[in-house]
Amino acid sequence: MRKAFIASLTCLLHVYIHAQTTADSLPTEVNLKQAVEFSLTHQPVIQQSLVDQQITEANIRSRLADWYPQINLHYNLQHNFVVQTAVIAGNKLKLGTDNTSAAQFTVSQTLFDRDVLLASSTRNTVRRQALQNTSNNKIEIAAAVSKAFYDVLASEQQIKVSTENINRIQRSLKDAYSQYQAGVADKTDYKRATIGLNNATALKKTNEEALKAKLSYLKSLMGYPDSVNLKIQYDSLEMEKEVYFDTTQTVDVTKRIEYKLLETQRSLLAANLRYNKWSFLPSLTANGAYNFNYQNNAFKDLYKENFPNSFAALSLNFPIFQGGKRRADIQAAEWEITRNNLDIINLRNNVNSEFSAAMAGYKSNLANFIALKENLALANEVYDVIQLQYRSGIKTYLEVINSETDLRTAQINYYNSLYNLLASKIDVQKALGQINY
Repeated sequence: MRKAFIASLTCLLHVYIHAQTTADSLPTEVNLKQAVEFSLTHQPVIQQSLVDQQITEANIRSRLADWYPQINLHYNLQHNFVVQTAVIAGNKLKLGTDNTSAAQFTVSQTLFDRDVLLASSTRNTVRRQALQNTSNNKIEIAAAVSKAFYDVLASEQQIKVSTENINRIQRSLKDAYSQYQAGVADKTDYKRATIGLNNATALKKTNEEALKAKLSYLKSLMGYPDSVNLKIQYDSLEMEKEVYFDTTQTVDVTKRIEYKLLETQRSLLAANLRYNKWSFLPSLTANGAYNFNYQNNAFKDLYKENFPNSFAALSLNFPIFQGGKRRADIQAAEWEITRNNLDIINLRNNVNSEFSAAMAGYKSNLANFIALKENLALANEVYDVIQLQYRSGIKTYLEVINSETDLRTAQINYYNSLYNLLASKIDVQKALGQINY
């Protein structure tokens, strides 16, 4: 019992240390680049793609193994309760002995076979297809993580704006209440401020709850444990510099991973067509065997005398008629190539449409960003002036509320436009095939 207890304690300690080490190795703060890099390593979809590559490699080795000599051993030990009897020229003769034992060594070498020839000629293409599938998944994950990252930033900025707005309203509430007590203003001013404060507090709470869901979604895309806290880092000035993009670029479908996948598929389909045409050719195999043959009526003397035999041979298999199967397979393979060509044409059309939509979205968001950036500067200036005029008794509190609302709206719209612009830039880069892994 003591040994069992110590063993159990050791296992639990090992699991705890492993879990603690894993938690300690996780980054607690990430910027966009780090978030993407983490997802490309830990996202289950990416890990599955890497596993698929290993499976593909193992399958290739399995197919190519048929090119090597095949050596086999077959052993048999048999006791005959009743030995077969034959009648020859009126005489009854037993064919065999009570006990027999045989061992057969066989060696075969494929000289020509269309299955192994197909595996040999397409192995690099199959590897490339598996690699391109992984690359395609990485591109999709990287784009999704980037957009989710910007979405989280937008919610964080809205919370930050709400916090600043609450601080401003609290100062306004304090000023309005002081003026009410001094008899300068009536009680409606500070009551309006109280209403605004309650609304701002509720809005902040809404954004905080939305942030939790968006952050959880980002973690799931990254392959990051949802139970571990994660903070994101960013540089607002650097992000503003990154929004600009050369809009004179034109799309080249050959740079898209989808096009490369279709090209690889076309190569495999062409190989499949050749494979079906090879069905008219014979298969040729060299083989040989050496047989140990032991026979004796007494079991104890079974292995005293051997009656061996051996041979070497060439086996030629030539299919003559299969009911039109080969011709039908060739036609099906040709139609698959035709369909692949249509897939490429369809991809060109879709890519052009996707690029046009992405570029239009980017240009629209860029114009909106420039306008809202100017609006933010004007709203800040207007709020500062009206706030001073209200304290001097020139402006009413209603105008202060309006300027606060305009400033909050300008701030939220500006940050939303910034992250929408960055997200639309991701769409353009993806459409141009500039996101590559």
